[in-house]
Amino acid sequence: MKRITIPYIPELNGSPDISTISSLLSKQKKIEAIDQVNWPGTFPLKPACKFIVARSNKALFIHYAVNEKQIQALYTNDQDPVWQDSCVEFFCQLPSSKTYFNFEFNCIGTCLATERISRTEGVNPLSAQKMSQIKRYPSLGNQPFQEKKGNFEWTLTVKIPFEILNINSDNLPEKLRANFYKCGDGTSEPHYVSWNPILTENPDFHQPKFFGELALRF
Repeated sequence: MKRITIPYIPELNGSPDISTISSLLSKQKKIEAIDQVNWPGTFPLKPACKFIVARSNKALFIHYAVNEKQIQALYTNDQDPVWQDSCVEFFCQLPSSKTYFNFEFNCIGTCLATERISRTEGVNPLSAQKMSQIKRYPSLGNQPFQEKKGNFEWTLTVKIPFEILNINSDNLPEKLRANFYKCGDGTSEPHYVSWNPILTENPDFHQPKFFGELALRF
């Protein structure tokens, strides 16, 4: 199981602009790769995808950097099926919780987010008020487009307040259980790549038992 110690960056407190956030995150030395091709027989594609994770006093920040041969962004409304597009994802769970959160973002920043028990059980989409608190900064802008082929590099920076994760920012847990993903179910070359390995017969990101660990206090 993979583990990350999430660095605390004081300068992320308050409301820094996106250029400041990107600069602060880019200076972090701990860069992780989403590089586990769990189902190589049927879905061998592995786009280059890395991420940097950090925190402020009240929020978690993730910066994704992707290089891939195809990109697609059809969906523009939050809670749309963004996994069909060029998509990056973050799933997490408090160790003592029966539920987990899934945050899925297409390459123009459209987000699907729920709290749930499993893929099919107890699925509760986050409210519009909570969705508005999830800040996204896509390098490609926010206009939709059909699939393109070529050589594309794009980034997405997201801010997720701890409050949304049912975390008291004044009493952070020692760790979160989590996984990070890159996918594109509805693209011409579907792919399902993860940070921590997933040992299932078929593609399924909704597998908390295969989450890694994120240390919040150290």
